[in-house]
Amino acid sequence: MSQQYEKDLREAWDKFCDDLKSAGDIALRETAANNPVDRAAAFRLLSRNIGLALQFEMENNDPLHPELLHYFDPLRKQGGDNTDALYVGGPINGTDTYRVTGKRGTSRYFGVTVVEKGNTPWGGGVAGMLFGDQIEMDEDGNFELFLSPDPQPGNWIKTTPDTFRVTFRQFFADWEGEEPMEARIDRLTGDGAPPQLTPETVVDGLASASHWVKWSVTYWADMIEKWKVQPNRFLSYRQLDDNKIDATPGGEPLISYWMLPPDEALIVRVTPPKSHYWAVEFGNYWWETMDYRYRLSSTNCHHATLEDNGELILVVSHDDPGLPNWLDPSGHSEGYITFRWMLADSCPVPQCEQVKRSELFERLPDAVKKITSDERREQLAERRRGIVKRYKW
Repeated sequence: MSQQYEKDLREAWDKFCDDLKSAGDIALRETAANNPVDRAAAFRLLSRNIGLALQFEMENNDPLHPELLHYFDPLRKQGGDNTDALYVGGPINGTDTYRVTGKRGTSRYFGVTVVEKGNTPWGGGVAGMLFGDQIEMDEDGNFELFLSPDPQPGNWIKTTPDTFRVTFRQFFADWEGEEPMEARIDRLTGDGAPPQLTPETVVDGLASASHWVKWSVTYWADMIEKWKVQPNRFLSYRQLDDNKIDATPGGEPLISYWMLPPDEALIVRVTPPKSHYWAVEFGNYWWETMDYRYRLSSTNCHHATLEDNGELILVVSHDDPGLPNWLDPSGHSEGYITFRWMLADSCPVPQCEQVKRSELFERLPDAVKKITSDERREQLAERRRGIVKRYKW
């Protein structure tokens, strides 16, 4: 006769599968982009986020035995993942003392946040943070960082009773020239291996993971609707939503929604401010960046080509216009563009102009900079090399 735990496990698995099946309704929502590529991306998004949900809710959700694992990569995305970024983090609590040790690396932007629980899939507000230049290191870049409710010597971020996660953000400007962090986390106020696996752990983990998949995908789809109603206008997250979330410290992103028929192009112009790091991200309706290994789906302070007067001119077009700062829709019909001015002296708002593709060069300066086919091939090859280095593939 079957034991009760076997029945519980079977029921938990059946519910997990049923919940994932019902999540397909999100992908077919009426307001979502509905061309074949956009619909396919929606279902792929659901499948990609199953692994992320299991990592968060079952495999690495124990604050007594945390590991620093990366969240997103070119094959697993959500929530407007930054093309330049490597996000790393793990579960912690607000009562224990943790030590993170390792080598900081050389990413242009580096920030650590301690995050509190909240009413979003990524928690609530930031309880404490440090920028890279605030972290004491030795001459080789090695560092030691403490996370705890009580003061610690050296690098320290205070935790709170609602603390549940620590996140390290590394934004790479020169993809080939900058090195990622190498680090580990240890809980100092305890020892021993995690408790033995139990049926209850799996039952609870499956339920939490399926809930997180539906919650997170719906959350971001609902969020992007706030920009969709006013396309080609750059607005900050704070202007449209008052939810507290684990936002990147040092500069609030400016986001615009784009919708582009095959015979049109979108011109985006702005003069970047003086800043520690700036970047442009480009993605679809589901807040996923395009395939940035092989396609032009971003630029930044290192890769962009500026005009002689310092202006940045971006062009979104379904075919290659021969311009250096092209954003490739990759078959998608609509999505988002995000600007990040990090630790900048000002926050200029980019301006958009949507034109017929046939009239694109009539709307651009006569001396706008171009790119050759050989330069384009090298531009794309450089991206691939940089991604392999960042993720150690």
